Amino acid sequence: MVDFWFCHRSLIDSVVVVLLFNLFLSFPFTCLAIRSFPTNGEIISDDLYGYMEAPEYRNGEDCRPYTIHVAMTLDSEYLRGSVAAVHSVLRHASCPENVFFHFIAAEFDPASPRVLTRLVRNTFPSLNFKVYIFREDSVINLISSSIRVALENPLNYARNYLGDILDPNVNRIIYLDTDVVLVDDIQKLWNITLRSNRVIGAPEYCHANFTNYFTDNFWSDPVLSRTFGLKKPCYFNTGVMVMDMRKWRKGNYRRKIENWMEIQRKRRIYELGSLPPFLLVFAGNIEPIDHRWNQHGLGGDNVKGSCRSLHSGPVSLLHWSGKGKPWVRHDEKRPCPLDHLWKPYDLYKHNDEHHQSQSLDFSISSSFLGYSNYLI
Repeated sequence: MVDFWFCHRSLIDSVVVVLLFNLFLSFPFTCLAIRSFPTNGEIISDDLYGYMEAPEYRNGEDCRPYTIHVAMTLDSEYLRGSVAAVHSVLRHASCPENVFFHFIAAEFDPASPRVLTRLVRNTFPSLNFKVYIFREDSVINLISSSIRVALENPLNYARNYLGDILDPNVNRIIYLDTDVVLVDDIQKLWNITLRSNRVIGAPEYCHANFTNYFTDNFWSDPVLSRTFGLKKPCYFNTGVMVMDMRKWRKGNYRRKIENWMEIQRKRRIYELGSLPPFLLVFAGNIEPIDHRWNQHGLGGDNVKGSCRSLHSGPVSLLHWSGKGKPWVRHDEKRPCPLDHLWKPYDLYKHNDEHHQSQSLDFSISSSFLGYSNYLI
C-alpha cells in the first residue's frame, strides 16, 4: 500500500526531486493464459510497436483462487494511458494472477481490436484478458455536443453498456478510466461492500456545487428539478466505480441512462458529456468509497488542462481527469509535478527519458512515505 499525503501545492514542487529518485517497487511475478482475437496478417503501425514488455507478476503464497474483474476501454488515442494503468494494477496487486481485464475496443478505431489485442499480448505476455468490440452506432445518435470535443467520443459511453457487453457470468466489475494509475492493492477496492440496493460504489464529493452540473433548463423545469426527490445528491466521478452487474442488468440501468440522454438531445439539460446521465440516475444512492481511491482532476479543467495538486489525504489511485494527460505533457517537455508519479508505469519506449526513468527503481511506500509523514 502506498499511503502518502499532500496538504499544500508548494510542498509538491519541493518533493518532485525526491520522487525522481524513488520509483514504485516492482516484484517478479507471472500470470495466466490469454483470451483474445487471432491476428494473422494484421498490420501494426510503428507507434503500436513502441511498447516494451512488462515484467511478469506472480501471486504470493497466500493468494486464494478468485478473480478480480476490471473493465477498461482500449483505443489508439489513449493506449499509452491504458498500458500504464494496467501496469500499475499488476505492479501493486498482492495477487496479480487473479486480475482479469475486460477491454472494450471501438469497432472503427484506427487500430482495430485485433491489432490492440496483439499489442496487449506483446506488452503483457501472461496477462489474463479479453477484448470486446463496442458498436459505436448503439450510442452515436444519443450523444450531444459537450464542453470538450474529446468527451463526445462514443467510447466514453461504453460503461453504460457493460451489462450487455461483458460475459453474463461477470457479476461484479471495477471500472477504471484509461488515465489512472493505482499505487495500492486493487484487492482492497474489490472487497468493498455495496450495501442494500446500491448498484455502484464510488468516492463522493459532497462539497462540490451539484447544481453546476446541470443547466438552467433543468433546474427551472418543475418536473425535472424534482428528479432527486428527498435524496441528497453528491457529485461523483465515473472514472472509478465498483459495479454490481447483477443489479445493473436487473434494473435495466442502461435504458435509464439512455432516457436521460434522449431528454438531453431535446432540452439541453447538461454540458459535460457522459457524466451527468450517471448523476441523474445514481446520485444520492451510491456506496460512498474512500476518497483515496480517486484523487481526480490531475489533468486540470476541461479547457486549459493546467497543473493541479492532490487533495489532502492518503492516496491509492491517481486520476488525470481533465484536459491535460501526463504522457502528452511529458512528450511536450512540460510535465506537471504530479506527472512524474505517472512516469514509472509508462512502457512506451520511443522517448529519450524512458530508460533513464525506469532505471531509478525506488518505492514511495518506503522513502517517500516517510518524507511525506515528516511534512505533515
